[in-house]
Formats: sequence, structure tokens, C-alpha cells
Amino acid sequence: MTANAADASFAGTPTSYLDSSSRADKLSGGVRTIPITTAHGAFKVWTKRVGNNPRVRLLLLHGGPGATHEYFEACDSYLPAAGIEYYYYDQLGSYYSDQPDIPQLWELERFVDEVEQVRVALGLDAGNFFLLGHSWGGILAIEYALRHQQRLKGLIISNMMASIPAYNAYAERVLMPAIDADALAEIKRLEAAQDYADPRYMQLLMQHHYVYHVLRMPIGEWPDPVDRAFKHLNPKVYIPMQGPSELGASGKLIQWDRTADLRHIPVPTMTIGARHDTMDPRYMQSMARSLPHGRYLDCPEGSHMAMYDDQQRYFDGLIRFLADIDRGAR
Repeated sequence: MTANAADASFAGTPTSYLDSSSRADKLSGGVRTIPITTAHGAFKVWTKRVGNNPRVRLLLLHGGPGATHEYFEACDSYLPAAGIEYYYYDQLGSYYSDQPDIPQLWELERFVDEVEQVRVALGLDAGNFFLLGHSWGGILAIEYALRHQQRLKGLIISNMMASIPAYNAYAERVLMPAIDADALAEIKRLEAAQDYADPRYMQLLMQHHYVYHVLRMPIGEWPDPVDRAFKHLNPKVYIPMQGPSELGASGKLIQWDRTADLRHIPVPTMTIGARHDTMDPRYMQSMARSLPHGRYLDCPEGSHMAMYDDQQRYFDGLIRFLADIDRGAR
């Protein structure tokens, strides 16, 4: 942790941060499975608490949909030293939670209701509840804030534009022209045939797109938490909602757009963008200006997973934001 980040960390001793003697989840090392009620039955989702800080509790919403909390494990290198209490959480349909094969469950409104049920079960409230949504998790975080902003102390929208149409336009205008023309033609041919299971499809995306805009590290050198999250991705959730790839969205979310509604989120909010992201960094910055109490964190070396390829800047900025809001700044 850099000196600046250390200055932004929270009061408290390591002993109190690590003391779980009064926590109901002590036996399981912070792990809890939380019952979720839906119109299609009752299920359980997996969560894990790390640390103790009654003023700053951060719930992490992973991407996908249908990915896992695993790629957030980089938090372990930064947030405990800053005294932040944080929660890993696999959404319904993800690897560590129940994975019902019920297509009607994969709707944005139901996921928002699930997050609220998780918040209640974990005992998070407006005095301590920070919500960080990355990628698809950013969509979920925006929708949650629009419905339940009175529950929040602060919000972080990481690497997710507030408009899928704007994202798709950026992919068409900026991302696709940067791909080798022959490779792009083959990708388009496979998509037109809906031949997403062909190994060549993912090979092309990895070689010509993912290593430039999803995680800027060579194939074979991606961190283990990222590899596990991709390995455990549930396509039965991901494809219906997002579509088959990160080269634009084509699923149920294709018309989602909350650009005009950002002004209705008064809680302190930070957007995080990255120069090489699949998401337009200028748009991410404009989101911060549209929010009543917004700020922007730029990751100039980063891509969609800036918590890895611009890691120090990402976590320094996150820790500083949490500390600022905790002491009353907006």
C-alpha cells in the first residue's frame, strides 16, 4: 500500500479488525449461505466476510452475469491493511451459490431484489453500507441504487457504462476496427452461425480482443483468480443476459440505458474507468459529472479488469474514496 493509500486508511487496531469472536460466522471463517426467496422457489447464495469495521462494509458485485466472486480476491492484498470490512458474494446462478436451471430467474429486477435480501441478511445499513459493482455488477449496482438509495452510504461503479446502446456503439466505432480484419470476419461468421462452442471462437476473442481490452496480460499469465472466474462462468446465465462475448452485448440487456437517471442517485458515487477498457473511459468520466455527488477514478494503464492491470492505482483510489465518505466528504 502506498503512502497516500495508507493516509486514507481507517482508525482501528489490527487486533480489532481480525477479531471475529462476536460474529455469528466465526465458525466458518466468515462464510455464510443466505436464503433467497423468489417467485420460482427458495435458493441459497454464498457470501464471505473479511475483517471488522462497523462504519465501512463493502459488498462486492461481480460481473458476468454468471461469473464469480473469485476475481475480486485481489482485494485481499489491499483492503485488510486499510481496515475495510468487505464481503465476497456469488449471485444466484454462480458457481458457489445455487445454480437452478430456471431461465425466468435471469432478470435484472430479480437480481436487484436478491441484493436487497443479501443486504438485510448481512445487517448492512446506511451507516456503513458501500456497494461496488464491476462490469455487469455495475448495472446491478446502478439499479439497486435507484431503488434502494436510502440504504447506501456510498456507491462504486467499476468499468461499466450506464448505457448498453452506448457501449455497443463504442464497440462498433472503436473496439472492432482495432481487431485484425480477417480475425474479426471469422468472429462475425461464428457469431452469425451461433457457433459459440467452437473452440476457435474463444481463441480468436482471447488472441485479438481480451488480451488488449479485458485483461492486458499475455495468454497463460492471467492471475489464478481470474482464470477460475472464467472457468466457472455459467453460460446459462451469461449468454441470455449479456450475449456470448465481451465484444458488445446482445442479450436481454441490449436496450438497458440509465444515462438520464444518474441524476437521481444522490449518494456519493465513484465511477472507475480505464484507458484500454471495453467501456468508453470518456463516458465513464461523464457519468461522474452526471451524478449529484460523483467523482471519477482513471486507470490509464488498465483495461476492463483494471483491478489487475492497473492494480495499485485502482485500490489506492478505492480506499481513498471509502475513507473520504466515511469521514463525511461527498
